[in-house]
Amino acid sequence: MREQSIRLARLAGPVYAELLSGVIATVIGMFWVAGLGGAAVAAVTLAGTVENLLLGLVLVVASGVSVRLARALGAGDRDEAGRITRAAWRLCGLGTLALAVPGFLLRDRIAAAFLDGEAAARAAEYLTVAFPVFGLFFAQRVADELFKGAGDTRTPMRIALLSNALLLVLDPLLILGPGPLPALGVPGAALALAASRAVALAVTLRLRPRISGPVRGVGAAAVGILRAGAPFGLDFTARMAVGTAQLALVAGFGVAAVAGYGIGYRLLLVLTMAFYALRQAAAIRAARLAGAGRAEPLRDLRRATARLSAGLGAAAALLAAGAAGSLTALFTDDRTVTAQSVGFLHLTALYLLPYAPAVALGGYHQATGAGRALVVSAVSGLGAQLGAAVVLSGWLGVDGVWLGQVLGAIVQLAVLVALARGGSGRVERGSVLVSVE
Repeated sequence: MREQSIRLARLAGPVYAELLSGVIATVIGMFWVAGLGGAAVAAVTLAGTVENLLLGLVLVVASGVSVRLARALGAGDRDEAGRITRAAWRLCGLGTLALAVPGFLLRDRIAAAFLDGEAAARAAEYLTVAFPVFGLFFAQRVADELFKGAGDTRTPMRIALLSNALLLVLDPLLILGPGPLPALGVPGAALALAASRAVALAVTLRLRPRISGPVRGVGAAAVGILRAGAPFGLDFTARMAVGTAQLALVAGFGVAAVAGYGIGYRLLLVLTMAFYALRQAAAIRAARLAGAGRAEPLRDLRRATARLSAGLGAAAALLAAGAAGSLTALFTDDRTVTAQSVGFLHLTALYLLPYAPAVALGGYHQATGAGRALVVSAVSGLGAQLGAAVVLSGWLGVDGVWLGQVLGAIVQLAVLVALARGGSGRVERGSVLVSVE
């Protein structure tokens, strides 16, 4: 089990750096936009929300690629690996057309559905740039997962650092236009993001792993990718929906509650990104071992994933509880907002304990054929979270919303463990079923 723990850590470390760099770049980018006023902030916030909604569909392809490719390479099937690579790029092209073209044509309606006046106009300007270059985002996610499926998480990390470093430079230049440069405002933010992604993708395509294979069977490989990735996409989309509903509940308790939640949530992202990094590492490693039909290492991997995630959850909970005040002080000196943020982080510490293993083990079970367990547990947990938040907030105020999160995470972990025990005891390798109990 020690060997599997070391392998997991080596895979997860670069993924965490990759995810964290994106979070940091987004926060800093918002800092520059904030200087343009509330309408600009609202416009960029809406654009980010739209991209996150589309990300749920992108993840169906991207996450399915890494799982299927790792399984094929684990089985030593280079032809299937080649078919998966071809299918991945075809799905990327079709997905880009299906999402970007309607989005571009409906950009004004999308903006007007959520905002009005100047904010809606600025959002439409951002989307006018963002939708035509959406393929850059989709292609980068697919390329990253091809690397990860081949066991390389360091190259995507380096590419992400490059892209986000470019974004940090381009944001103030294109948004504010210092010196002779024109100040492009909100469209400048979209152009900066597009330019950074274009450079990163160009570098990625030069470095991408060369895996070729027969053309026949690409359709079946595409179906396999979609089946493997669907649970991840559904999980993400469901979380986005419940998160939106949760924000609506918090808004009922005033502006300070929303501001405190906004600060606390951004701090929470820094912690939970570690869980998702471990999840990706567990999925990649489990898919490789499942493809090779190696039952004993799979058992060790499951135990290692559970232990590492429990440790991460405990460390994150201690940090959230112990450093809530000092971390919040980095963002605001408003006492009312600070109280809300600190209260959120204190109760969130309880949420992190069950949430870490629920996230990480979800990656393992998905890669070993228990995608149904992942979806059912996520939906059950999120349903419990939302229901409890509605009821408890009526008794306890905004603290009831945070306690609802805790209950939801406990339910998700319990359902995942129960269903996985009943349905993931065997994984398929070709036509051979291997027990991992």
